Amino acid sequence: MKRNIELHIEELVLHGFAPGDRYAIGKAVELELTRLFNERGISPSLSKDMHVDHLNSGEFNVAQGVKAETIGTQIAGAIFKGIDK
Repeated sequence: MKRNIELHIEELVLHGFAPGDRYAIGKAVELELTRLFNERGISPSLSKDMHVDHLNSGEFNVAQGVKAETIGTQIAGAIFKGIDK
């Protein structure tokens, strides 16, 4: 049985990225998180309502000139790992 999840990210703090890339990065995060939850499912730890005030998904390196969409995909992967424990 497929379950639904509603994930609300009130604020995504990014350091070191061009301000003009924020919407493309945000959209890529949304699309990749949707893909990850659809393909990998929802962890049993997320089976009940929960509220997380702060999630630190760590750091990662981004090569110079990488597209905003790729950055968003990397961020989504870090978020997914952080909440799918």
